[in-house]
Amino acid sequence: MTMTEDRPAASSDAARRAMIDSQLRTSGVNQPWVLAAMMKVPREDFVPESMRDAAYIDRAIPLGEGRSLAAPLVHGRMLAEAAPAQDDKVLLVGDAKGYLAALLGQLTVSLDVLDPAQAAEKRGKGTYSLVVVDGAVEAVSKPLASQLADGGRIVTGVVERGVTRLATGRKSAGEVSLLPVAEIGIPALPEFAAPKRWSF
Repeated sequence: MTMTEDRPAASSDAARRAMIDSQLRTSGVNQPWVLAAMMKVPREDFVPESMRDAAYIDRAIPLGEGRSLAAPLVHGRMLAEAAPAQDDKVLLVGDAKGYLAALLGQLTVSLDVLDPAQAAEKRGKGTYSLVVVDGAVEAVSKPLASQLADGGRIVTGVVERGVTRLATGRKSAGEVSLLPVAEIGIPALPEFAAPKRWSF
């Protein structure tokens, strides 16, 4: 392998290191297991070819068809809040071939993925101990809540009046309650828009 062929891999490694040092660590994401996963997974493999050079910028990247890849800090914070254990049964609402799926695959042995359209409509049996939503929702739908076991955890973005926040929660007595933990830009998922209400 020539020096020229080595350069892209070295450049990618340097970009990931810079992302960790200048975006994650400076914003309080310092868990070694989060940083190790994000150092290992090449983010540039999950963006359009035309955006590969911008894969590590600190903002969302359009993926087409109304979807975006959240900024690195969003996924770092989501992983830190989720703290998936090896024995967790994890459901990701997102892209099975996406970046967050690849990151979670480094951290847990049981990972299922539903795309947002499926998760918004498909009722589950409450078998997951952890649900992670790769995006911001206006409302946790009953079908999504039904996927989570009683006592299970959820990490998601929430959007209210155009402002997105990272939120965590648990399911108790069949209901999911969320607590916002940080205001941060998270791409919204239209499949989880709240029902429209009449106002006068």
